[in-house]
Amino acid sequence: MISISKLISRKNTSRVFACSVFAVSIASLLAACSTPSTRGSAYRSSGAAPTSYSSSIASFRSVSWQDLPGWQEDDLSQAWPAWLKSCDALRKRNSEINWRQVCSLTSVISGRDGRAIRQYFEGNFQVYEVRNSATGNESGLITGYYEPVMNGSQTRTATYSIPLYGLPNAWKGSKPSPAPARAELMSSGVLRGSEIAWVQDPVAAAFMQIQGSGKIRLEDGRVLRLGYAGTNDQPFKSFAQWLLDRKEITRGEATMQGISAWAKRNPGRVEEMLNANPRFVFFKELPSNVSADLGPNGALGVPLTAERSIAIDLKAMPLGAPVFLSTTKPLSSQTLQKLVMAQDTGKAIVGGVRADYYWGSGDSAGELAGRMKQDGKMWLLLPR
Repeated sequence: MISISKLISRKNTSRVFACSVFAVSIASLLAACSTPSTRGSAYRSSGAAPTSYSSSIASFRSVSWQDLPGWQEDDLSQAWPAWLKSCDALRKRNSEINWRQVCSLTSVISGRDGRAIRQYFEGNFQVYEVRNSATGNESGLITGYYEPVMNGSQTRTATYSIPLYGLPNAWKGSKPSPAPARAELMSSGVLRGSEIAWVQDPVAAAFMQIQGSGKIRLEDGRVLRLGYAGTNDQPFKSFAQWLLDRKEITRGEATMQGISAWAKRNPGRVEEMLNANPRFVFFKELPSNVSADLGPNGALGVPLTAERSIAIDLKAMPLGAPVFLSTTKPLSSQTLQKLVMAQDTGKAIVGGVRADYYWGSGDSAGELAGRMKQDGKMWLLLPR
Protein backbone atom coordinates (compact mmCIF):
# COMPACT_ATOMS: atom_id res chain seq x y z
CA MET A 1 0.00 0.00 0.00
CA ILE A 2 2.43 2.47 0.25
CA SER A 3 0.65 5.69 0.95
CA ILE A 4 2.22 8.50 2.93
CA SER A 5 0.04 7.64 5.91
CA LYS A 6 1.40 4.11 5.91
CA LEU A 7 4.97 5.11 5.31
CA ILE A 8 4.83 7.50 8.21
CA SER A 9 2.73 5.58 10.71
CA ARG A 10 1.93 2.10 9.50
CA LYS A 11 2.33 -0.84 11.83
CA ASN A 12 3.30 -3.80 9.70
CA THR A 13 1.01 -6.76 10.13
CA SER A 14 0.48 -9.87 8.18
CA ARG A 15 -1.23 -7.97 5.59
CA VAL A 16 -2.14 -8.14 2.16
CA PHE A 17 -0.62 -9.05 -0.26
CA ALA A 18 -0.77 -12.28 0.58
CA CYS A 19 0.18 -10.52 3.57
CA SER A 20 -1.87 -11.57 6.30
CA VAL A 21 -3.88 -9.34 8.36
CA PHE A 22 -6.38 -7.48 6.30
CA ALA A 23 -9.85 -8.42 5.43
CA VAL A 24 -13.55 -7.97 5.52
CA SER A 25 -16.50 -9.98 4.54
CA ILE A 26 -20.22 -9.64 3.92
CA ALA A 27 -22.89 -10.58 1.41
CA SER A 28 -26.25 -12.13 0.74
CA LEU A 29 -29.94 -12.48 -0.10
CA LEU A 30 -32.33 -12.95 -2.96
CA ALA A 31 -34.70 -11.74 -5.58
CA ALA A 32 -35.67 -12.83 -9.05
CA CYS A 33 -32.56 -12.36 -11.15
CA SER A 34 -34.58 -12.55 -14.32
CA THR A 35 -36.83 -9.63 -13.53
CA PRO A 36 -36.08 -6.12 -14.76
CA SER A 37 -34.09 -3.85 -12.47
CA THR A 38 -36.37 -2.05 -10.04
CA ARG A 39 -35.76 1.66 -9.62
CA GLY A 40 -36.87 4.68 -7.68
CA SER A 41 -38.82 4.69 -4.44
CA ALA A 42 -39.35 0.95 -4.50
CA TYR A 43 -35.75 0.62 -3.34
CA ARG A 44 -35.80 3.43 -0.83
CA SER A 45 -36.36 2.26 2.71
CA SER A 46 -37.17 4.13 5.88
CA GLY A 47 -33.55 5.02 6.42
CA ALA A 48 -33.22 2.66 9.36
CA ALA A 49 -29.89 1.01 10.08
CA PRO A 50 -29.52 -2.71 9.31
CA THR A 51 -30.97 -4.91 12.03
CA SER A 52 -28.57 -7.82 11.45
CA TYR A 53 -25.32 -5.90 11.70
CA SER A 54 -23.99 -3.09 13.87
CA SER A 55 -20.66 -1.36 14.36
CA SER A 56 -19.02 0.48 17.23
CA ILE A 57 -17.34 3.03 14.96
CA ALA A 58 -19.66 3.35 11.94
CA SER A 59 -23.31 4.24 11.50
CA PHE A 60 -25.49 3.11 8.62
CA ARG A 61 -28.46 4.64 6.84
CA SER A 62 -30.35 2.76 4.16
CA VAL A 63 -30.51 4.56 0.82
CA SER A 64 -31.65 3.95 -2.73
CA TRP A 65 -29.50 2.40 -5.43
CA GLN A 66 -30.03 5.66 -7.27
CA ASP A 67 -28.09 7.41 -4.50
CA LEU A 68 -24.89 5.64 -5.52
CA PRO A 69 -22.83 7.96 -7.76
CA GLY A 70 -21.61 6.00 -10.77
CA TRP A 71 -23.47 2.78 -9.95
CA GLN A 72 -25.10 2.55 -13.36
CA GLU A 73 -21.80 3.25 -15.15
CA ASP A 74 -19.71 0.66 -13.29
CA ASP A 75 -18.86 -2.47 -15.30
CA LEU A 76 -19.98 -5.02 -12.73
CA SER A 77 -18.63 -7.94 -14.78
CA GLN A 78 -15.20 -6.79 -13.56
CA ALA A 79 -16.33 -7.00 -9.93
CA TRP A 80 -18.09 -10.36 -10.24
CA PRO A 81 -14.96 -12.59 -9.95
CA ALA A 82 -14.02 -10.80 -6.73
CA TRP A 83 -17.52 -11.36 -5.33
CA LEU A 84 -17.36 -15.05 -6.20
CA LYS A 85 -14.09 -15.27 -4.25
CA SER A 86 -15.79 -13.63 -1.26
CA CYS A 87 -18.60 -16.16 -1.52
CA ASP A 88 -16.11 -19.03 -1.55
CA ALA A 89 -14.95 -17.92 1.89
CA LEU A 90 -18.26 -16.68 3.30
CA ARG A 91 -20.01 -20.00 2.68
CA LYS A 92 -17.56 -21.63 5.11
CA ARG A 93 -17.92 -19.05 7.87
CA ASN A 94 -20.39 -18.70 10.68
CA SER A 95 -21.82 -15.20 10.54
CA GLU A 96 -24.65 -13.10 11.90
CA ILE A 97 -25.28 -12.23 8.25
CA ASN A 98 -26.92 -14.76 5.94
CA TRP A 99 -24.33 -14.88 3.19
CA ARG A 100 -25.04 -18.45 2.17
CA GLN A 101 -28.42 -17.65 0.67
CA VAL A 102 -27.25 -14.81 -1.58
CA CYS A 103 -24.09 -16.69 -2.50
CA SER A 104 -26.14 -19.71 -3.54
CA LEU A 105 -27.81 -17.53 -6.18
CA THR A 106 -24.57 -16.72 -7.98
CA SER A 107 -24.56 -20.04 -9.82
CA VAL A 108 -27.30 -18.91 -12.20
CA ILE A 109 -25.64 -15.58 -13.09
CA SER A 110 -23.38 -15.24 -16.12
CA GLY A 111 -20.20 -13.41 -15.21
CA ARG A 112 -20.27 -11.73 -18.62
CA ASP A 113 -23.79 -10.37 -18.27
CA GLY A 114 -23.45 -6.99 -16.56
CA ARG A 115 -27.22 -6.40 -16.61
CA ALA A 116 -27.92 -9.70 -14.83
CA ILE A 117 -25.24 -8.96 -12.25
CA ARG A 118 -26.74 -5.54 -11.58
CA GLN A 119 -30.20 -7.11 -11.14
CA TYR A 120 -28.70 -9.67 -8.75
CA PHE A 121 -27.26 -7.02 -6.44
CA GLU A 122 -30.25 -4.67 -6.67
CA GLY A 123 -32.70 -7.48 -6.01
CA ASN A 124 -30.90 -9.15 -3.12
CA PHE A 125 -29.03 -6.42 -1.25
CA GLN A 126 -29.90 -3.23 0.60
CA VAL A 127 -27.46 -0.32 0.35
CA TYR A 128 -26.35 1.51 3.49
CA GLU A 129 -24.52 4.81 3.52
CA VAL A 130 -21.57 4.56 5.93
CA ARG A 131 -20.67 7.40 8.30
CA ASN A 132 -18.08 7.78 11.03
CA SER A 133 -19.98 7.41 14.29
CA ALA A 134 -17.83 9.85 16.27
CA THR A 135 -18.15 12.76 13.85
CA GLY A 136 -21.11 11.90 11.65
CA ASN A 137 -18.93 12.55 8.60
CA GLU A 138 -19.72 10.59 5.45
CA SER A 139 -16.21 11.17 4.00
CA GLY A 140 -13.03 9.45 5.02
CA LEU A 141 -9.50 8.60 3.93
CA ILE A 142 -8.89 6.25 0.98
CA THR A 143 -5.31 5.08 0.48
CA GLY A 144 -3.84 2.46 -1.86
CA TYR A 145 -1.64 -0.60 -1.66
CA TYR A 146 -0.14 -3.11 -4.06
CA GLU A 147 1.90 -6.29 -4.38
CA PRO A 148 5.58 -5.65 -5.12
CA VAL A 149 7.12 -7.56 -8.01
CA MET A 150 10.87 -7.50 -8.59
CA ASN A 151 13.56 -9.45 -10.35
CA GLY A 152 15.70 -11.72 -8.22
CA SER A 153 17.43 -15.02 -7.68
CA GLN A 154 17.37 -17.92 -5.24
CA THR A 155 21.16 -17.72 -5.03
CA ARG A 156 23.34 -14.69 -4.42
CA THR A 157 24.86 -13.15 -7.53
CA ALA A 158 26.74 -9.98 -8.39
CA THR A 159 23.44 -8.42 -9.48
CA TYR A 160 21.18 -9.82 -6.77
CA SER A 161 22.92 -9.37 -3.44
CA ILE A 162 20.17 -8.13 -1.09
CA PRO A 163 18.66 -11.05 0.85
CA LEU A 164 15.04 -11.63 1.82
CA TYR A 165 14.86 -13.88 4.86
CA GLY A 166 12.70 -16.62 6.20
CA LEU A 167 12.26 -17.04 9.93
CA PRO A 168 15.70 -17.99 11.39
CA ASN A 169 16.06 -21.69 12.10
CA ALA A 170 17.15 -20.93 15.65
CA TRP A 171 13.83 -19.15 16.29
CA LYS A 172 11.52 -21.88 15.05
CA GLY A 173 11.48 -23.53 18.46
CA SER A 174 11.30 -20.37 20.54
CA LYS A 175 11.71 -16.78 19.45
CA PRO A 176 13.76 -14.48 21.71
CA SER A 177 11.63 -12.00 23.64
CA PRO A 178 12.32 -9.31 22.87
CA ALA A 179 13.96 -10.25 19.58
CA PRO A 180 16.82 -8.07 18.31
CA ALA A 181 16.03 -4.93 16.32
CA ARG A 182 16.87 -4.73 12.61
CA ALA A 183 20.36 -3.26 12.99
CA GLU A 184 21.41 -5.95 15.44
CA LEU A 185 19.83 -8.72 13.39
CA MET A 186 21.69 -7.67 10.25
CA SER A 187 25.05 -7.75 12.01
CA SER A 188 24.55 -10.67 14.41
CA GLY A 189 24.82 -13.59 11.99
CA VAL A 190 21.59 -15.14 13.26
CA LEU A 191 20.01 -14.65 9.83
CA ARG A 192 22.72 -16.55 8.00
CA GLY A 193 21.30 -19.59 6.26
CA SER A 194 17.69 -18.38 6.27
CA GLU A 195 17.90 -16.49 2.95
CA ILE A 196 15.10 -17.51 0.59
CA ALA A 197 15.68 -15.04 -2.25
CA TRP A 198 18.04 -12.29 -3.33
CA VAL A 199 17.06 -9.00 -4.97
CA GLN A 200 18.86 -5.93 -6.25
CA ASP A 201 17.46 -2.95 -4.35
CA PRO A 202 17.52 -2.70 -0.52
CA VAL A 203 14.80 -0.03 -0.48
CA ALA A 204 12.50 -2.12 -2.70
CA ALA A 205 13.14 -5.04 -0.32
CA ALA A 206 12.13 -2.82 2.61
CA PHE A 207 8.93 -1.82 0.83
CA MET A 208 8.14 -5.49 0.28
CA GLN A 209 8.49 -5.95 4.04
CA ILE A 210 6.03 -3.12 4.62
CA GLN A 211 3.58 -4.73 2.21
CA GLY A 212 4.10 -8.15 3.80
CA SER A 213 4.39 -10.17 0.59
CA GLY A 214 5.40 -10.03 -3.06
CA LYS A 215 6.59 -11.82 -6.16
CA ILE A 216 10.15 -12.47 -7.32
CA ARG A 217 10.73 -13.05 -11.05
CA LEU A 218 13.56 -15.53 -11.32
CA GLU A 219 16.05 -15.63 -14.19
CA ASP A 220 14.67 -18.93 -15.48
CA GLY A 221 11.21 -17.39 -15.92
CA ARG A 222 9.61 -18.84 -12.80
CA VAL A 223 7.81 -16.60 -10.30
CA LEU A 224 8.53 -17.09 -6.62
CA ARG A 225 5.65 -15.98 -4.40
CA LEU A 226 6.55 -14.85 -0.91
CA GLY A 227 4.11 -14.47 1.95
CA TYR A 228 4.32 -13.09 5.45
CA ALA A 229 5.94 -15.42 8.02
CA GLY A 230 6.35 -13.18 11.07
CA THR A 231 8.39 -10.36 12.55
CA ASN A 232 10.95 -9.73 15.26
CA ASP A 233 8.12 -8.22 17.34
CA GLN A 234 9.76 -4.82 17.47
CA PRO A 235 7.61 -1.69 17.08
CA PHE A 236 7.25 -0.22 13.63
CA LYS A 237 8.95 3.16 13.14
CA SER A 238 8.70 4.93 9.84
CA PHE A 239 11.86 5.63 7.92
CA ALA A 240 9.81 8.18 5.99
CA GLN A 241 9.28 10.04 9.25
CA TRP A 242 12.99 9.65 10.01
CA LEU A 243 13.78 11.43 6.73
CA LEU A 244 11.19 14.13 7.40
CA ASP A 245 12.52 14.80 10.88
CA ARG A 246 15.99 15.38 9.41
CA LYS A 247 14.61 17.53 6.61
CA GLU A 248 16.06 15.13 4.07
CA ILE A 249 12.77 15.13 2.16
CA THR A 250 9.64 17.26 2.08
CA ARG A 251 6.24 15.94 3.10
CA GLY A 252 5.31 15.87 -0.57
CA GLU A 253 8.28 13.55 -1.17
CA ALA A 254 7.30 11.16 1.64
CA THR A 255 6.08 8.57 -0.85
CA MET A 256 7.55 5.33 -2.07
CA GLN A 257 8.86 7.14 -5.13
CA GLY A 258 10.31 10.05 -3.16
CA ILE A 259 12.11 7.79 -0.70
CA SER A 260 13.54 5.65 -3.51
CA ALA A 261 14.84 8.81 -5.18
CA TRP A 262 16.49 9.91 -1.92
CA ALA A 263 18.16 6.50 -1.60
CA LYS A 264 19.62 6.77 -5.09
CA ARG A 265 21.11 10.16 -4.16
CA ASN A 266 22.44 8.87 -0.84
CA PRO A 267 23.53 5.23 -1.31
CA GLY A 268 25.92 5.37 1.65
CA ARG A 269 23.11 6.26 4.07
CA VAL A 270 20.50 3.71 3.01
CA GLU A 271 21.26 1.25 5.84
CA GLU A 272 21.15 4.06 8.38
CA MET A 273 17.70 4.99 7.10
CA LEU A 274 16.41 1.42 7.07
CA ASN A 275 17.70 0.79 10.58
CA ALA A 276 15.51 3.65 11.81
CA ASN A 277 12.73 1.06 11.68
CA PRO A 278 13.60 -1.66 14.24
CA ARG A 279 10.90 -4.01 12.95
CA PHE A 280 12.00 -6.79 10.60
CA VAL A 281 9.65 -8.94 8.52
CA PHE A 282 10.29 -12.54 7.56
CA PHE A 283 8.85 -14.30 4.53
CA LYS A 284 7.89 -17.80 3.50
CA GLU A 285 7.69 -19.32 0.05
CA LEU A 286 4.11 -19.94 -1.01
CA PRO A 287 3.06 -23.10 -2.87
CA SER A 288 4.23 -23.31 -6.46
CA ASN A 289 0.77 -24.40 -7.60
CA VAL A 290 -0.62 -20.90 -6.93
CA SER A 291 -1.09 -19.07 -10.20
CA ALA A 292 1.35 -16.21 -10.67
CA ASP A 293 -1.56 -14.17 -12.06
CA LEU A 294 -3.50 -14.29 -8.81
CA GLY A 295 -3.17 -11.56 -6.23
CA PRO A 296 -1.97 -12.33 -2.72
CA ASN A 297 -4.38 -13.68 -0.16
CA GLY A 298 -5.99 -11.04 2.01
CA ALA A 299 -7.36 -11.49 5.53
CA LEU A 300 -10.45 -13.21 4.13
CA GLY A 301 -8.18 -15.98 2.86
CA VAL A 302 -8.91 -15.46 -0.84
CA PRO A 303 -6.73 -13.91 -3.57
CA LEU A 304 -7.14 -10.16 -3.90
CA THR A 305 -8.46 -8.76 -7.18
CA ALA A 306 -6.77 -5.68 -8.65
CA GLU A 307 -8.98 -2.60 -8.35
CA ARG A 308 -11.84 -4.65 -6.88
CA SER A 309 -10.53 -5.51 -3.40
CA ILE A 310 -10.13 -3.22 -0.42
CA ALA A 311 -8.85 -3.46 3.14
CA ILE A 312 -11.19 -2.10 5.80
CA ASP A 313 -11.47 -1.74 9.57
CA LEU A 314 -13.14 -4.86 10.93
CA LYS A 315 -14.77 -2.74 13.62
CA ALA A 316 -16.59 -0.86 10.89
CA MET A 317 -17.92 -3.53 8.59
CA PRO A 318 -17.85 -7.30 8.01
CA LEU A 319 -15.08 -9.08 6.18
CA GLY A 320 -15.98 -10.17 2.65
CA ALA A 321 -18.82 -7.69 2.16
CA PRO A 322 -19.56 -5.84 -1.08
CA VAL A 323 -18.87 -2.12 -0.71
CA PHE A 324 -19.50 0.65 -3.19
CA LEU A 325 -16.63 3.15 -3.18
CA SER A 326 -16.66 6.70 -4.50
CA THR A 327 -13.35 8.55 -4.51
CA THR A 328 -10.84 10.01 -6.98
CA LYS A 329 -7.70 8.67 -8.59
CA PRO A 330 -4.34 9.64 -7.08
CA LEU A 331 -3.29 13.26 -7.57
CA SER A 332 -6.37 13.77 -9.70
CA SER A 333 -9.99 14.91 -9.67
CA GLN A 334 -10.94 12.01 -11.96
CA THR A 335 -13.66 9.95 -10.30
CA LEU A 336 -13.12 6.37 -9.16
CA GLN A 337 -16.52 4.83 -8.44
CA LYS A 338 -16.63 1.06 -8.19
CA LEU A 339 -18.14 -1.94 -6.50
CA VAL A 340 -15.34 -3.51 -4.44
CA MET A 341 -15.07 -6.33 -1.90
CA ALA A 342 -13.84 -5.94 1.68
CA GLN A 343 -11.36 -8.80 1.55
CA ASP A 344 -8.46 -7.48 3.61
CA THR A 345 -7.66 -5.45 6.71
CA GLY A 346 -4.71 -3.96 8.55
CA LYS A 347 -3.68 -2.07 11.67
CA ALA A 348 -3.24 1.18 9.74
CA ILE A 349 -6.79 0.97 8.38
CA VAL A 350 -8.80 2.55 11.17
CA GLY A 351 -12.16 4.26 10.96
CA GLY A 352 -15.76 3.84 9.88
CA VAL A 353 -15.19 5.43 6.47
CA ARG A 354 -11.68 4.16 5.74
CA ALA A 355 -10.36 1.91 2.97
CA ASP A 356 -7.11 0.79 1.42
CA TYR A 357 -7.63 0.18 -2.29
CA TYR A 358 -5.70 -2.72 -3.83
CA TRP A 359 -4.23 -1.59 -7.16
CA GLY A 360 -2.65 -4.91 -8.15
CA SER A 361 0.90 -6.15 -8.69
CA GLY A 362 4.03 -4.53 -10.05
CA ASP A 363 5.53 -1.13 -10.66
CA SER A 364 2.55 0.57 -12.31
CA ALA A 365 0.29 -0.49 -9.43
CA GLY A 366 2.96 0.69 -7.00
CA GLU A 367 3.09 4.10 -8.66
CA LEU A 368 -0.66 4.56 -8.13
CA ALA A 369 -0.71 3.07 -4.63
CA GLY A 370 2.23 5.17 -3.51
CA ARG A 371 0.46 8.40 -4.40
CA MET A 372 -3.07 7.62 -3.28
CA LYS A 373 -4.39 9.64 -0.33
CA GLN A 374 -7.88 10.73 -1.32
CA ASP A 375 -11.17 11.65 0.32
CA GLY A 376 -13.92 9.16 -0.35
CA LYS A 377 -17.33 7.80 0.59
CA MET A 378 -18.47 4.22 1.14
CA TRP A 379 -21.75 2.32 0.98
CA LEU A 380 -22.13 -1.13 2.54
CA LEU A 381 -24.23 -3.77 0.76
CA LEU A 382 -26.03 -6.24 3.04
CA PRO A 383 -28.44 -9.07 2.16
CA ARG A 384 -32.10 -8.11 2.32
